Amino acid sequence: MTMDPAHGTIGGEETDQRDVQKNNFADLGGDSQPHQEPRRVNNDPRANKQKGNQPRRDRRDVHGWVVLDKPIGMTSTQAVAVLKRLFNAKRAGHAGTLDPLASGGLPIALGEATKTVPFVMDGRKRYQFTVCWGEERDTDDIEGRVTATSDQRPTREAIQALLPRFTGVIEQIPPRYSAIKVQGERAYDLARDGEVVELAPRPVEIHHLTLVDQPDNDRTVFEAECGKGTYVRALARDMGRILGTYGHICALRRTLVGPFDENDMIPLDQLEALCDRAASGEGSLADALMPVETALDDIPALAVTRADAARLHRGQAVLLRGRDAPTSSGTVYVTVAGRLLALAEVGNGEIIPKRVFNLTGLTASTGRNERN
Repeated sequence: MTMDPAHGTIGGEETDQRDVQKNNFADLGGDSQPHQEPRRVNNDPRANKQKGNQPRRDRRDVHGWVVLDKPIGMTSTQAVAVLKRLFNAKRAGHAGTLDPLASGGLPIALGEATKTVPFVMDGRKRYQFTVCWGEERDTDDIEGRVTATSDQRPTREAIQALLPRFTGVIEQIPPRYSAIKVQGERAYDLARDGEVVELAPRPVEIHHLTLVDQPDNDRTVFEAECGKGTYVRALARDMGRILGTYGHICALRRTLVGPFDENDMIPLDQLEALCDRAASGEGSLADALMPVETALDDIPALAVTRADAARLHRGQAVLLRGRDAPTSSGTVYVTVAGRLLALAEVGNGEIIPKRVFNLTGLTASTGRNERN
């Protein structure tokens, strides 16, 4: 579930990331690019000092993932800024926007982990969400304007019978307020300007959709696990129409993003407390980090010698030799002495580096390399 930028509504599973995916191994762009401070030209010699003539604290190299259990009311951009400040990190970015009305898993990449963001965004997402029946809204969530109403309420049996129609690969029309581009303009910008936005249906995959609870006639709680590009808002809208009533999302929590689940999440107050302890010498910020390679769980690992590692680090290809040379081809992540070195392509008898990692600085504690 995503937030449509500049609108603040519950969106689909994620915003349109086609711009990001143009360069799978390139620096990220769009909504998921690493958060960076804007550049400003200032010739005032006092500009690099804070109040009290104290020098500004230099940002440092921090590498790893923090899966924030984002509280309701915070934007994803704000969350990235908070973590960047807490860790005093040079670079940070998130792997899939989570709307302010939603809580749950927001994976935030620090430092070299930003190079692995596309692998998390391509993974499955799981949401628990509540649909309020009887109203359809122009944003398909609770913040929108009511556009249609109905006195009809669906029975539990009717809802259960409908779920198979929304499981598997289905055609889905994205919400009017979405980040999809229409003739170069974001759909949500056109919608906010009062223009009629006609979006074409597109295939999405919903791996499972279950009815979790029905606390009363007006609300039903669901759980959905879906692939990239699915809009849960559109799911609520379409179910309401077929059931003879209307519906919109009124509550949302994300519980899975790629390899990260609820066991990996850390609430903001706990993270701030950990940072306070670390500042006083009673702990380490490394304890809050998960290794960069956690995002690469579904990719084969390939260990190389130090000599081959030196070539790869310089951006040079390495020939595969001997009986132990892998026979498969495709993307791998390369390690040397158990340490992440590069993302590479294996093919035609050689390893070709695509993204080299420089993990000098603060990284995850040794214990965090073992998943629970």
